Amino acid sequence: MPPQFPDFKPIELSDKALVIPFLKSFQPETSELTFTNLFIWRNAYRWEWSVSGEHLIIRTDKEYRSIHKNGGRFFLPPIGPFPRGRVAEAALRRHERETGEPGVIERADKRLVREFEQDGALSGLFVVEPMREHFDYLYTTSDLIELSGRKYHAKRNFINRFIAEQEFVYLPLGRDLLSGCRAFSDYWCRIRRCEDDLGLMGEWGAVNEILDNFDTLDVVGGAVLIENKVEAFAIGESLRDDIAVVHIEKANPNIRGLYPVINQKFIENAFPQVPFVNREQDLGEEGLRRAKESYYPVRLVEKFRVRLAR
Repeated sequence: MPPQFPDFKPIELSDKALVIPFLKSFQPETSELTFTNLFIWRNAYRWEWSVSGEHLIIRTDKEYRSIHKNGGRFFLPPIGPFPRGRVAEAALRRHERETGEPGVIERADKRLVREFEQDGALSGLFVVEPMREHFDYLYTTSDLIELSGRKYHAKRNFINRFIAEQEFVYLPLGRDLLSGCRAFSDYWCRIRRCEDDLGLMGEWGAVNEILDNFDTLDVVGGAVLIENKVEAFAIGESLRDDIAVVHIEKANPNIRGLYPVINQKFIENAFPQVPFVNREQDLGEEGLRRAKESYYPVRLVEKFRVRLAR
């Protein structure tokens, strides 16, 4: 039996069968809204969930502090059918009554903002601001696979050079490769000094969670092996009927061309029939932003912060 609003419970693997129907019927565009993403990041974000009628409500718990900046509890946008404005208002007002602090929804989708605009009864009720660091990058699958045209010339050069220089194999991710992926993830964190960065530590935890529960979560993966050793891997899943999402992509930064190779090979083998791929956000990191922009997204999936105006 799911928890009923205003009661919440921490998200657990056993909640999968209860949570997924809400997400699947909603057909989200934003990368946060898969059970996999919520589950593997549960220790970093301390996600809790509840049900209010036809809507799923997800929030961080009262002890949460952002892994990227100081901050308290927030809600994700209500997940369910139109209208959602009153569900959002109820969650935020209850938070204010319980804590004495303003409530906030983060990573709200454009669909919710349009609902506010279309419902005259909600006029002036919410303050909405874009969260550019959380905009997802959406690409056409064919672009990521084919890398056609002048704009992808550098990507093709990196891949061709890698193929000329390396004896490698790409394999779908299965149980036999999981230990190699864990070892590579640990190596990646050592060279990137994850212990000095709360964001990277949170990501490391999420990678371990997805590998530890690979057979239970609805994900697929692939790995590049050089001399029988995992040097890159990627994991993703279906976000909605026409969009796949890449949750994890890791490659040895000391091997030239490996990142373009794992990106292309994984999409080509895992999602060739899906029209679009969401490669998640850049979190405001300039290097990551340049890397994602270099693949020329077809558009950015906008997300917003929402507060009550009164």
